[in-house]
Amino acid sequence: MGERKGVNKYYPPDFDPAKHGSLNRYHHSHPLRERARKLSQGILVIRFEMPYNIWCDGCKNHIGMGVRYNAEKKKVGNYYTTPIYRFRMKCHLCVNYIEMQTDPANCDYVIVSGAQRKEERWDMADNEQILTTEQEKKQKLETDAMFRLEHGTTDQSKLQKAIPTLSNIQEAQSAWKDDFALNSMLRRKFREKKKAIKEEEEKTLALQTKANLSIPLVPETEEDRKLAALLKYHSLDSYEDKQKLKRTEIFGRSWFPSTPVPGASNSKVNSVLKKLAISRKPMPSGSSITSSDLGIVRRKSRDDLESPPESGEAPEPSGMKEEKENPPEGSSSDRDCPPDVEIQGGPTSTSVLNSSLVADYSDSESD
Repeated sequence: MGERKGVNKYYPPDFDPAKHGSLNRYHHSHPLRERARKLSQGILVIRFEMPYNIWCDGCKNHIGMGVRYNAEKKKVGNYYTTPIYRFRMKCHLCVNYIEMQTDPANCDYVIVSGAQRKEERWDMADNEQILTTEQEKKQKLETDAMFRLEHGTTDQSKLQKAIPTLSNIQEAQSAWKDDFALNSMLRRKFREKKKAIKEEEEKTLALQTKANLSIPLVPETEEDRKLAALLKYHSLDSYEDKQKLKRTEIFGRSWFPSTPVPGASNSKVNSVLKKLAISRKPMPSGSSITSSDLGIVRRKSRDDLESPPESGEAPEPSGMKEEKENPPEGSSSDRDCPPDVEIQGGPTSTSVLNSSLVADYSDSESD
């Protein structure tokens, strides 16, 4: 950068090094250009950085530490041989001007006008920090022997009071002196803690898998253990015993209700089924099933009544005819068939099956 600037400098034809000395004197300008426009008044414009947090008196806004301004720097006095400078800058939020100056005695900055400091300081004496010796006290120590002796005695008494605290601090520092041992101890504790955390995660994962849970589980506490000990969930019978008992109840249950429900829609159907079940009689073994056994009777049509019996048919025996006319009491034909139905049997059973069959449901109470 320096070579580029040196090469690119333009020297006009009337430039005389013996007369002008430099280009700045030739152009009658300062090397700092606009920053030195008030140099005749002893003011130089510099970049100033706010040393601490303040409140602007004009707009009442907070200005944080480290905010930079173009400030006018001016010397206003000396602290012994140290100059005191004052800085004047304009607030970037309003038209108010803030003035600050250095304080070499306290190594600090003091607000002159235009702002108020945000108090974040502490007293060095209250914090038991080392205080800087004032100039007057320093001169008195150099010139007054008695004052120097008293000051030394006071310092000795302070030292005696601070010896126990200093010894404790030294012991604490000696415990941390071996860096390798401390590092090994910390790494060992870290490994143990990591192992415990891993075991807890495995235990939690196994419990979630067993219970088929997808929610996170919180750590177990002593209250949870006490509450779980008071609760016991157990069954008197096993699952197999319950299934066997249920099957037994199903097998022993009746298909039909024992007593019909009054007012139900199927009351008539239940009564018909009950009558059929009572009037049914078991068939004797070896007997052939006839149409009367099936509940089917034959009604004589008008043609059968008018036509005489065929010559090929055998006459009905008298005994059987009498039995039909006077059936015995309690017989099945008297119970099963109504009195106006004629039952055909014997040798004419084939003709009965060949003729038209009509079912009689007059006895049933169905609609």
